[in-house]
Amino acid sequence: MVRKFKLRLLLGNFKDKASILKASLSTKRRTASIRLSVIRATTRTSTSPPPEHRIDAILAYGHNNRLTASACIHAIMDRIHKTRNVYVVFKCLIIVHNIITRGSFILKDQLSIYPSTGGRNYLNLSMFNDKSNVKTWEFSAWVRWYARFLELNLMTSRVLGSSVSSSANSSIKNIKDFENLSGLLSSDLVKECTALVDIVDEICRIPDGSITQQNNLVYEAMKLISEDYRSTQQKMYSRLTELDDRVDGLNPGELDELINCLGKVEECKERLVVLFVNRKRHDAFWELISQTKTNFLRVKKEREIVLAISESTQLEKRVGTPSLLLSRLLPHAGKWLKAESTYIVTVSTART
Repeated sequence: MVRKFKLRLLLGNFKDKASILKASLSTKRRTASIRLSVIRATTRTSTSPPPEHRIDAILAYGHNNRLTASACIHAIMDRIHKTRNVYVVFKCLIIVHNIITRGSFILKDQLSIYPSTGGRNYLNLSMFNDKSNVKTWEFSAWVRWYARFLELNLMTSRVLGSSVSSSANSSIKNIKDFENLSGLLSSDLVKECTALVDIVDEICRIPDGSITQQNNLVYEAMKLISEDYRSTQQKMYSRLTELDDRVDGLNPGELDELINCLGKVEECKERLVVLFVNRKRHDAFWELISQTKTNFLRVKKEREIVLAISESTQLEKRVGTPSLLLSRLLPHAGKWLKAESTYIVTVSTART
């Protein structure tokens, strides 16, 4: 087993050197330097995260022009799809996450249009599996999950029109001051909330958490994901606060969608608390979830009662007497219950 591991490291080192040599000999100097930066940040011989200075070197390509930024994204994607090494791919995903979080606008834009068709299998890693040994096979599940999370992050950012990831340190209660939501339609806000809830739900689908503290790559990824989770909470907080103010104007479909979303978030709470046990508890966020759900349910119930009374009134107009449902809803009409029931049965029989 030890011999196989050493042989794997030796082969990995040889492949890295071969890739570096190939890139160095390329006549296309601009793309060659980019590929060299990507290879050096994602070597096969180490299970540690890409060094900070290597990531910074890649992010620097986003400060030039679109051609350079595009070449950078293509180099990363080529590295992802041309290797079956689980550690190399995971390092590439960490770089992608850093681009999403703190990359330049040009670099993010090039990432968002690669490939142009987008879709739920954006990074094309849903079938990834490194079968070299049991350890790499198990770790492949983390690659597939991490890729899904980043895909969802990118898609949600498109729905919001801005990045989900945020480096802001603003308080969750004051985040609404940083977003102008008053001009958005309620239907758009509901759509954005649904997309944000999907991110929370995907975080809860994380593979076995026991590896988190044992693997440096996973630990680094989880630090980035925890910041995305915090930002997602903030964005949900601002939108739910706005929708709570508009609750009387929401249509039944929007109200049901929000209630379902809040129920899904509540189901994730226990899992999230365990995952981010060392982070802030965000009591304000969970209080808002509970309060808005209660308020939405109250409004829904009131509307159902009004609708039931309306239907009863229509029935009363048709049969000429207070309906059974109206009698049940209005205690003072109880004296009509027996007569009304007999009348409806008589009329129904006569019509038959």
